[in-house]
Amino acid sequence: MRTELDFAPLYRSSIGFDRVFNLLNNAQRLQAVDLWPPYDIVKLGDDEYAITMAVAGFSQSDLDVTQERNVLIIKGSKAEKKEGEYLHRGIGGQSFERRFELADHVHVETASLSDGLLRIVLKQEVPEAMKPRRIEIGNGTAAPPLQIESDKQVA
Repeated sequence: MRTELDFAPLYRSSIGFDRVFNLLNNAQRLQAVDLWPPYDIVKLGDDEYAITMAVAGFSQSDLDVTQERNVLIIKGSKAEKKEGEYLHRGIGGQSFERRFELADHVHVETASLSDGLLRIVLKQEVPEAMKPRRIEIGNGTAAPPLQIESDKQVA
């Protein structure tokens, strides 16, 4: 039994958190966990991540990796080949779509396919204006305000 949370009271008392509430709403709406294709997410450094996805049987032309705003979408689809009658089918080959929510200022650095593994390297680059900056503290004496000289006469 699922219970959906109502974020309406939070919308009334907070400003600028819309994206957070939208993420929470989206997470609530997720259907049953899809386990295919399997993937790993690794933190490589303070601002670098890698997603490695097992896509055996898919070629580069069968895969599509796109980034739309703060969502990374990985799609895989391939044409069905009729090779005969399958007695057992254990190699996954069905179409898939996997979505990853990305934080602000995260973008795809590289994407590569090798040995049946799709590797996507992501990097977070915060603009200089958004980074923390040190504020100098004065000694308590304010500098005299600048005055506009309007009494000067032009010769």
